[in-house]
Amino acid sequence: MLLLKLRKILLCDSLYYIFLGLVVITTIFRLCIINNNYKIPYTGIVTKIVKNYDKTTICIDNKVVSNIYKNIDVSLGDKIKIYGEFNDKYVTINKYKILSKNKSIYYYNKSIITKSFNNNAYLYTFILGDKSYVDKKVIRSYQENGISHLFAISGMHISLLVLIINKLLKKINEYKRFKITSIILFIYLLLVGFSPSILRGVLFYFLFGINDIYYFYIKKINLFILIISIALLINPRYVYDVGFLYSYSISLSLLVFSNYLKGNYFISLLKVSIISNIVSIPITLYNFYQINLLSIVYNLFFVPLVSFIIFPFTLVLLIIKPLEPIYNLLIKVLENSSLFLSNIDIFKFSFRKLSIFVYIFYFILVMFFLFKNKKIYLYIFLCLLIIHFFLPSNNYVEFIDVGQGDSSLIHLDNKNIMIDTGGNRNREIYFYNIQPVLRKNGINHINYLILTHGDYDHMGETINLVENFKVEKIIFNCGEFNNLEKELIKVLDKKKIKYYSCIKELNVDKNKLYFLQTKDYDNENDNSNVIYTELNGYKFMFMGDASITTEKEIMNKYNLPDIDVLKVGHHGSKTSSSKEFINEINPRYSVISVGKKNRYGHPNEEVINNLEDSKIYRTDIDGSIMFKIKNNKLKIETCSP
Repeated sequence: MLLLKLRKILLCDSLYYIFLGLVVITTIFRLCIINNNYKIPYTGIVTKIVKNYDKTTICIDNKVVSNIYKNIDVSLGDKIKIYGEFNDKYVTINKYKILSKNKSIYYYNKSIITKSFNNNAYLYTFILGDKSYVDKKVIRSYQENGISHLFAISGMHISLLVLIINKLLKKINEYKRFKITSIILFIYLLLVGFSPSILRGVLFYFLFGINDIYYFYIKKINLFILIISIALLINPRYVYDVGFLYSYSISLSLLVFSNYLKGNYFISLLKVSIISNIVSIPITLYNFYQINLLSIVYNLFFVPLVSFIIFPFTLVLLIIKPLEPIYNLLIKVLENSSLFLSNIDIFKFSFRKLSIFVYIFYFILVMFFLFKNKKIYLYIFLCLLIIHFFLPSNNYVEFIDVGQGDSSLIHLDNKNIMIDTGGNRNREIYFYNIQPVLRKNGINHINYLILTHGDYDHMGETINLVENFKVEKIIFNCGEFNNLEKELIKVLDKKKIKYYSCIKELNVDKNKLYFLQTKDYDNENDNSNVIYTELNGYKFMFMGDASITTEKEIMNKYNLPDIDVLKVGHHGSKTSSSKEFINEINPRYSVISVGKKNRYGHPNEEVINNLEDSKIYRTDIDGSIMFKIKNNKLKIETCSP
């Protein structure tokens, strides 16, 4: 009788939507509290440790990611207090204190299991859902090829695991088998730390199983609403997780359009690939600003390879260790195939950052045509082309936050000029700072890359840039090439990229860039390219690391106008930006590219005083700074670091 009443309640559709609405409100409220509670020092439990060369990354409470550039003597389950710089959920640790050592059997067993992996990156990936051990370049190729979803433990992996368990327990009745399998899956879920995609797979199995065994007849869509509600109650920060967004949006779409997926295996796989890609496009564009139209085709190869060969082989390898050489060969095929295909750029499209209303319009368009018109793929393709080619683009100059270094981007109609690339020996600035800015702005090539001089903090990421991005021409400063520049030139010769040095001016359509420093000093900073240009009537000046010596030479040689935007020389060092020079050019806005709490003490207080009549922007405080020229008016936007 009680079961009948429960069944009647659970068949009420509105119940699930009300519950989801309450969960959404609760999630927003909890996120506000959580974000306010993330303060330094932070205390929590170590739930993950990754050691990579001279850097150790730890995860605290499954939510705070922290880096320290030395060995850190902590274990899984230790309770620690960390001190450092907080940025959203990311911390660079200055120091830490262990409050108590791990006494949990769970973390002890997890440590034993991970040690048995013998640092095999794909055992971590497919067993624990942890891709941090895989080479970053390979991970990026998976993302660019649109196949990274295969490396998140999902419903497919859970289904295979359930199949194996059911085969081993086939002599037990269905009800007991379901209970044993559910217990094993929940233990597995605890082991991998509630990864969003694994949580979804386990909850799917558990709730769908209960629905079938007890004949509740709950609609699949209502079960999905229940699953996503439970996930958000467990951890509201899942909404920030790209894997969560992919996993749940694709699962929902396949659930709603399951009737379209009939056919033989490859026809069905093709349909799944098409629907998954269509639904995931807004998530991909919002996070990565780029889509690859060939990803639908690539999935036809990689899905069977990973699903039916590599993942099952991973489970076998846990038991039969001598098979590891064969496994490594399969992984090599997987990685090399992905790296090769990621170099095919003709079907990759970059999109600048779009308004949230564009994504809403896209989803409405998808839903409308899925239900009303079979020509959806043509409409979607045309919609993307319109967004890509025909949305208006403004001229702008963006000073990119690259920490203690310099990098600026000038966009003039269809031409892109970059001045310096930044460089930090402990962090890949290109992948973490420059590439996201290029993609955000919908830029897929650089016409001219100007290197002010050969210091690492100005050109250290240039090789990464030319290896991973289309760069047409490079311009060096005056003076002899140093070792870093010579190393770059070898790469340029190999890739047949043209380069020039010590030029006086550069014509870019109707615009001119003037190189004011053409003397040959015996000092790299004095040899810095100093660039002056006028864009839509606004005057910009980029000083590189030019010193007071160079400033005097320029004042003697040129009759300088008042400058609208000055990129301050040498990160605000006292060796640049003399009072005499600043008074001469009288900048309206001054930009200092500088790292937080840098060891040089930049910017110098005297320089700040010299710039007192100018509005000062700093990358360590304001993040990236964009000067957008629209309708001959200057609009300034900052992106907090």
